[in-house]
Amino acid sequence: MRVLYPALLTIALMVTCATAAQAHSLEEVDQGLRDKEKYFQAVDVEAPAFTLQDAAGRTVRLSDLRGKVVVLNFVYANCPDVCPLHAERIAELQGMINQTPMKAMVEFVTITTDPKHDTDTVLREYGPAHGLDPVNWIFLTATQNQPEDSTRKIAESYGLKFTESEEGMQMHGIVTHVIDQNGRLRARFHGLKFEPVNLVVFVNALTNRTQKPHGHPEPGLWESLKGLIR
Repeated sequence: MRVLYPALLTIALMVTCATAAQAHSLEEVDQGLRDKEKYFQAVDVEAPAFTLQDAAGRTVRLSDLRGKVVVLNFVYANCPDVCPLHAERIAELQGMINQTPMKAMVEFVTITTDPKHDTDTVLREYGPAHGLDPVNWIFLTATQNQPEDSTRKIAESYGLKFTESEEGMQMHGIVTHVIDQNGRLRARFHGLKFEPVNLVVFVNALTNRTQKPHGHPEPGLWESLKGLIR
């Protein structure tokens, strides 16, 4: 069944996201994930603001992304272990979301916590090396007038600490943050063991949250997808 998983998932996402009647409310999905996804943490606070730049030197502010759901993570390119795995997980999530109409509604943002070593060239090469699509993914670093530890402080404001060792490595955890269209942090998915479909379902609920909850017994996106991968 695992061999068929990507194809079945893509079909389910495309069909369900295209059918507004199938979309569950954010509240319904939130409760479902609280019950079934142990690596999910519901949040509802203003997302810490940031002003950074991409590999081309263009300034990017969190406020520039208002109107889109933002999937945010922190890595550094020289990380020898979990950061590459996290990047590949983000690419997996992006691939799933970009098979649906959500592609135009979601922006993936990665922030480096090592601006000193993650040069423009490193930033440009990182995405292709990990299968990330620049159509709705950006890799950000500190601006020239910001201190070296500025992005680590941004990570800390999101509840994630990167502690630099004498060898230049950084000790840190893994969290994927989801920010809604109004700039509010709405969820954290901890580690790498969460089911990717659960994050996609949560993002779908945010993109469809103008829909009113319904009372009919037909399965929505979350149930449909979970049913396919049992």
